[in-house]
Amino acid sequence: MPARDLALLTEAAREAGRIALRYWRREPKVWDKGGEHGPVSEADLAVNDMLKQRLLDARPDYGWLSEETPDDPARLACDHVFIIDPIDGTRAFIAGEETFAHSLAVAHRGQVTAGVVFLPALDRIYVASDSSAPLRDGQAIAASRRERLEGADILTTKVNLAPEKWPGGVPEVQRHFRASLAYRLCLAAEGRFDGMLTLRDAWEWDIAAGSLIAAKAGAVVTDRVGAALRFNTPSALAEGVLALPPGPHAEALGRLQAPQM
Repeated sequence: MPARDLALLTEAAREAGRIALRYWRREPKVWDKGGEHGPVSEADLAVNDMLKQRLLDARPDYGWLSEETPDDPARLACDHVFIIDPIDGTRAFIAGEETFAHSLAVAHRGQVTAGVVFLPALDRIYVASDSSAPLRDGQAIAASRRERLEGADILTTKVNLAPEKWPGGVPEVQRHFRASLAYRLCLAAEGRFDGMLTLRDAWEWDIAAGSLIAAKAGAVVTDRVGAALRFNTPSALAEGVLALPPGPHAEALGRLQAPQM
């Protein structure tokens, strides 16, 4: 089933890309969702509508969790659930940047079993399932083998390196940024950077597909306290994400813990 789901997600992601590119750099209509939820464009909604119809027509017994669909608690009773971000990096998309992504995943009883992250403006696709190797554009990928956190190239935002977040001391790393969380996880998966981290709560739709791809590529992927990620939870939130090689991951967790008195 993961192989069939992965094929379905891959086809749907490419169709999502075709839709998104019809709006990209063409001044799509944009609305503010209010609060801290950011903007949404007509492209987000068009992609979401297509994905919901296509995926649920193919798997009518699966649950549905998407950033652009009002949440239905009925998903919690489903063994399988689609976890979808129609466009991850909407601000980048609106600005005409290339690094927005479609993030599509299937989770089975809390664990992601198939994931696809597609960047249509770059024609770059990352895929993995729990029974297949992670690939970028059909080629095998592997995470960094860096042994130390100090000096590592890490994808994160400036706020995540604030001293108050690191009781054991802020690590001396080289900070980099990409707008899409899903893409950051994939860049860690292919070893272009040594890892990524976000200490803020993360929506499941931003991280489901990328977390599987990074883990299959050899990164250690947990929340900010070192617990395994779980999906299709009532809140649809994870307590941050660390995706790092084993040594740097252990060092990061040590620095994130308060010193023993």
